[in-house]
Amino acid sequence: MCYSAQIIADYLKYVRRFGADVSLTDFYELYWLRSKNPKVKIPRAMDAAFVDETDEVARIRSLMADYYEERERSLQQDLFAQKKRLADAERTLQTKTTKKALEDQRIATSKIEWILGKQDELRRPNLVDEDSRIFPGWYAPVMVWQDGRRVVRPMRYQCRPAGAPAFYDTKFPGTYNARRDNLEGTFWKKLFGYTHGVMVANAFFENVSRHTMEHRELVAGEKEENVVLEFRPQPTQDMLLACVWSEWRGEGESLLSFAAITDEPPPEVAAAGHDRCVIPIKPENVDAWLRADPKDLAAMYAILDDRERPYYEHRLAA
Repeated sequence: MCYSAQIIADYLKYVRRFGADVSLTDFYELYWLRSKNPKVKIPRAMDAAFVDETDEVARIRSLMADYYEERERSLQQDLFAQKKRLADAERTLQTKTTKKALEDQRIATSKIEWILGKQDELRRPNLVDEDSRIFPGWYAPVMVWQDGRRVVRPMRYQCRPAGAPAFYDTKFPGTYNARRDNLEGTFWKKLFGYTHGVMVANAFFENVSRHTMEHRELVAGEKEENVVLEFRPQPTQDMLLACVWSEWRGEGESLLSFAAITDEPPPEVAAAGHDRCVIPIKPENVDAWLRADPKDLAAMYAILDDRERPYYEHRLAA
């Protein structure tokens, strides 16, 4: 399954390429939610897209500024606490060696390194590839059809269908992908043919076993090792990935979420050790896909079959 993707987080590209509108109300609500809950994950590249000089965008940037200020403050507090922990442990180790002091030294050293890395990332002025990468549970711009037009809305990359209990997120953690051969199954049948979306991405990432990637059996005593592969279409291009999505509402809360549709892999992906692949649809089929028709699922399947077919070059992810 596509456990991670490098997305086109600049919503203005959706506007320029597809003439899409942007639901700034949805984006504002998401950034307000993050200001209250730092566990809400948004790629930095999506933050950087808000450059328009409008009152609505200014309100979103204000929420971003508050979030980054609080994040810096929290990291600084954590750094102080870990430096104190390390100093205390080293002071103890000068007189006697204890298991606790050694463990505190090890943990504090590791956490200080992690915090400093996060501070560097937070303060870095330029964007890098990893700033556009999403993982399950992260948010990304998704283009949908709404009120007779294309609209870009921010959605969580793990789908929770409307009407499902919130605990489905943990009971079914793999719902960031929807298998093409199960789109009419219980979990997806109220979305397929009803609410379709497109996410623009230029790479996807997969977990594979090293020995499978290397086309060999495990040797005696060897433990299975996981590696992450980055797949990029060749020639380089933005892929219009087929998705299904839902707008979930609970008591006092709501959630926009989506899943990428996956299918059997092309030969080069299978040869690299993975058994699924995302489905990039053709630009001329975008509107027909977004304007989903539950009465003509055959046409929806036909769009998935009439996909773009680039060659996926792979390498070990950084």
